[in-house]
Amino acid sequence: VQLQASGGGLVQAGDSLTLSCVASGGTFRNYAMGWFRQAPGEEREFVAGMTWTGTRDYADSVRGRFTISRDNAKNSVYLQMNNLKPEDTASYYCAVGRQEYYYTRDAFGSWGQGTLVTVSS
Repeated sequence: VQLQASGGGLVQAGDSLTLSCVASGGTFRNYAMGWFRQAPGEEREFVAGMTWTGTRDYADSVRGRFTISRDNAKNSVYLQMNNLKPEDTASYYCAVGRQEYYYTRDAFGSWGQGTLVTVSS
């Protein structure tokens, strides 16, 4: 499995940004897909997840500002980020669940390279 994230950049606080991720090497309609982030000097943290049925899950820090979506026909997952804050600055990684029909925030097993989001105040 290969995942390629894109869409990061430098924005100002309050701006919006959409991240995209394309997965290859299989079909993932029966897998959870998600986004994580890692700020400098910090551990990677969960941001958002979406199950094969379309159920969405968000970290408290982004709920109401970020929206995860997916397009199974394109093997893609997206992260719409609104009202960005300086504390959202991090490298963002997309991920695919470890196994079909199973979701927890910890059950992601394939990771892409990150895309950097920098939010200035």
